[in-house]
Amino acid sequence: MPLSPHEVDRFEASRARLEAIAYRLLGSASEAEDAVQETFLRWQAADRERIESPEAWLTKVLTNLCLNQLTSARARRETYVGQWLPEPVLEGDPMLGPAETAEQRESVSLAVLTLMERLSPVERGVYVLREAFSYPHAEIARILDITEANCQQIYHRAKGHVASGRTRAAVDRAAAHRIVTEFLAAADSGETEPLVRMLTADAISVGDGGGRIPARPRPIVGATAVAKFLRGLFKPADSKRALLGGPIDMYAGIANGSPALIGVVGGRVGAVMELDVADGAVAAVRSVVNPDKLVRADRIWNGAEPGEPLVRDW
Repeated sequence: MPLSPHEVDRFEASRARLEAIAYRLLGSASEAEDAVQETFLRWQAADRERIESPEAWLTKVLTNLCLNQLTSARARRETYVGQWLPEPVLEGDPMLGPAETAEQRESVSLAVLTLMERLSPVERGVYVLREAFSYPHAEIARILDITEANCQQIYHRAKGHVASGRTRAAVDRAAAHRIVTEFLAAADSGETEPLVRMLTADAISVGDGGGRIPARPRPIVGATAVAKFLRGLFKPADSKRALLGGPIDMYAGIANGSPALIGVVGGRVGAVMELDVADGAVAAVRSVVNPDKLVRADRIWNGAEPGEPLVRDW
């Protein structure tokens, strides 16, 4: 039966929430978009007159599509070239979902999205629906076809697996701009010490090029080692510009709720470097340069007003 305008509107009213759930479940913006589109097709094909609660029905269909997809996604990640990181999502993207509480902000951070890779699909589903969207255990149990008691046990187990030990504060544009500006000045100084002072002792640096752009195959650990790597990375060179497609304009932004350095090449987002800040210091630097993972970030970036770059034609 063709969708009525009202039924289309009903789905569209749920799209942002469905995308936010799917992104947290899959760690991929592009795969989240595909899952939401498949949910729409199933909504279109369903006997909608028999659906008592469209929101609950759509959430159940989407969640189970994503959990089924996680098995194949993990198989692909086992053969992924280099380090795998979730796709970065920029400020202003509805895919980020709610961010009123510390738990909601934490659930969309690149750190927690990476940690969630160690969860089983069901654990990931329970954790996301409870932690990020505050679904009652009874409703999560109905969505996943498990008992409420089992749902509670799975949630506590999953929460223990992804506990980061850090509390994320909300970051506004002014704070992000200040942090990124200071970080870039330290990285561009040509010296190691300014960067070491900005990093935690156990800081890490992870890069995801997906085999498309060269990136370190393993994380770099420790403030001094990370600082030395970044000092070399930010030394301008024609070969580095060529890898990304030309001169780079560098902007301060926010990705997944954290300050981020955004590299733009010819009007296209070519790199997102997220700075995970803890207690005033940078605990992790996560850089995504795989162009396949920057499609949605580029779309959001080009629909916004980024202002003036911190560095032009690097």
